Amino acid sequence: MTIKQRSVRCLSPSGLHRMSYYEWGERDNPRVLVCVHGLTRNARDFDRLAQALSGHYRVVCPDVVGRGLSGWLRDPAAYAIPQYVADMVTLLARLDVETVHWLGTSMGGLIGMALAAQENSPVMRLVLNDVGPSITRASLQRIAAYVGADPDWATPAEALAYLRQISAPFGALSEAQWLELTESSIRQRADGRWGFRYDPRIAEPFRAAFGDGDIALWPLYEAIRCPTLAIRGADSDLLARDTWQRMGESGPRAELAEIPGVGHAPMFLSDDQIDVVRNFLLHA
Repeated sequence: MTIKQRSVRCLSPSGLHRMSYYEWGERDNPRVLVCVHGLTRNARDFDRLAQALSGHYRVVCPDVVGRGLSGWLRDPAAYAIPQYVADMVTLLARLDVETVHWLGTSMGGLIGMALAAQENSPVMRLVLNDVGPSITRASLQRIAAYVGADPDWATPAEALAYLRQISAPFGALSEAQWLELTESSIRQRADGRWGFRYDPRIAEPFRAAFGDGDIALWPLYEAIRCPTLAIRGADSDLLARDTWQRMGESGPRAELAEIPGVGHAPMFLSDDQIDVVRNFLLHA
């Protein structure tokens, strides 16, 4: 199955920016699945899942602005959920679709929650991957310790070692899988060294967003009306077990699934993890 890279222009208060996205499957397929990545990740995280589901869906995987092949914002204060939701609405207009299924990992799940909670939302089925309406301060502090640090390395091998360290919660991935995640996450700079493929200034509004406690978004979650699946990494420090269980009892009363041996967050690089998503989306 061929993957195609495209882009769309989106508007922020400081001007226009380009958002890159990848498409899998047939463009005339009316069934569309949008997959959105986490804070420092990118659209290529979903390559294996997109390939597995492209026979059923037109799968669209955007690079959220400031990440991957997308442009960077002039004003870093706009790196926040309202801007990301607006960009996704622009993307859906470009795709010329009225409804979508949505899978969001971490930040991508928050974007999906915000969009699904709107009146007349285009989101008909929602998968929240290791994120929910309560986010622990401990996990935010862990992420804040590395996001925006803007490290660089002499070789891709050094980058891979660093990524394995900060992304250890992804679980027991193979060497090939770690290499795959690294290659899509780094770029060579003008000085010949290697760095992450995201704007380090995304850290500024992220750090400003949390105070002394957990982040609570229950009113947003309870406004969601579409069928929802909440996936949790069994060792997650971001989506607490009691929050996950409550998600099955309130709002859209999400179906619950837990991935053993993984923290924050499952990456859908194995058939068993992909099947969790497939079974929910295709067996309504």
